[in-house]
Amino acid sequence: MPEIRANTVLPADRRPVTLHTADGLSLVGELALPLGRPPVATVVCLHPLPTHGGFMDSHVLKKMANRLPALADIAVLRFNTRGTTSPHGTSEGAFDSAEGERYDVAAALDLVEHEDLPQVWLVGWSFGTDLALMHGCDPSVVGAVLLSPPLRFSQPEHLAAWAASGKPLVAVVPEHDDYLRPDAARERFAAVPQAEVVAVEGAKHLWVGDADRVLDEVVKRVNPAAYPLPKEY
Repeated sequence: MPEIRANTVLPADRRPVTLHTADGLSLVGELALPLGRPPVATVVCLHPLPTHGGFMDSHVLKKMANRLPALADIAVLRFNTRGTTSPHGTSEGAFDSAEGERYDVAAALDLVEHEDLPQVWLVGWSFGTDLALMHGCDPSVVGAVLLSPPLRFSQPEHLAAWAASGKPLVAVVPEHDDYLRPDAARERFAAVPQAEVVAVEGAKHLWVGDADRVLDEVVKRVNPAAYPLPKEY
């Protein structure tokens, strides 16, 4: 079997989708489903800061869509938040510093509900973790995995809401993160008793060279039966 490499694209049913927000915007997205079988779980990806180059095709999220439907029977929804452009296209609206983006998160959850997708988890990266914390503690959501959480826009009341919900919250924190390193993350996430902080030795905020570890941490929570992911396909 060939080795899975950084740019490997495994078989999936990939569909362009349009998300419709309650404030009247259309957002560009893609839904990747296991080929020929139903998914056992669903990941909604929330991308890094668009004003600093983040979008739905940021490399870790793209690798999730390229691999997880085939390797872990996970459906993967990616989309550009308002005003964000990627190779898939441009979403309507303008960046709103995590406020108007509440409607973008809600539109994503509406879409996965409409598609009747199971076991919905949020996976946020950097800015996307703030969106998950601020707007993702929804009855339809099982839990969230936070990659490189800066805790920049989110406030203590958002952590309190997750604490009260009892939903799983996993922060995957690079040892050399630019914004929040493991020891500081443990202090901040202590406000959420069920939160788990996973420190990744040697890693940096952008996860260059460490995407495989990130995907494993996601699958370990979302579909433990598929953990660890194979290195060949």
